[in-house]
Amino acid sequence: MTAPKRLTLILTKEEISREVKRLAQEIDRDYQGKYPLFLGILKGCFVFMADLVRLLQVPVEIDFVSLSSYGSAKVSSGKIKVVQGLRSQIKGRDVLIIEDIVDTGITAGYFMNYLRRKKPASLKLCVLFDKPSRRQVHVPIDYLGFTVPDRFLVGYGLDCDGSFRHLPELYAIED
Repeated sequence: MTAPKRLTLILTKEEISREVKRLAQEIDRDYQGKYPLFLGILKGCFVFMADLVRLLQVPVEIDFVSLSSYGSAKVSSGKIKVVQGLRSQIKGRDVLIIEDIVDTGITAGYFMNYLRRKKPASLKLCVLFDKPSRRQVHVPIDYLGFTVPDRFLVGYGLDCDGSFRHLPELYAIED
């Protein structure tokens, strides 16, 4: 377990809830009459994705992959490790990647390129938190919740070495 840290509130659970609801409405509008495949990138997406899909009216299929570029560090290694690979068929499907945060863009960019080679009918990205100040790889974000500051963030699925994912708000860790 990570030692206790000083946390500064960035977004309240009410602010996050409003934004997740807005994103669900946009997705419902855009995928009406379709049966999209939602691919969540674990572990960070699980809180956001669970809240998002419960608000949807369109039926969706759900799958997960586990990709890692951080390990126990606060900075991306730049190398993607596939911890749990893809199980769903992609070819001809409408695919929506669900990601908690895009920081450097390395993980999302890697995964999008990988999926494009599998020939989906459409491929889009839904991100709750975007940190463009750290971007190294451009990734098109189709559904965006919040642009966040360049700080190490935890809560609402985001962690620091496995801790703090359970917090219902978004916090910055102060060293």
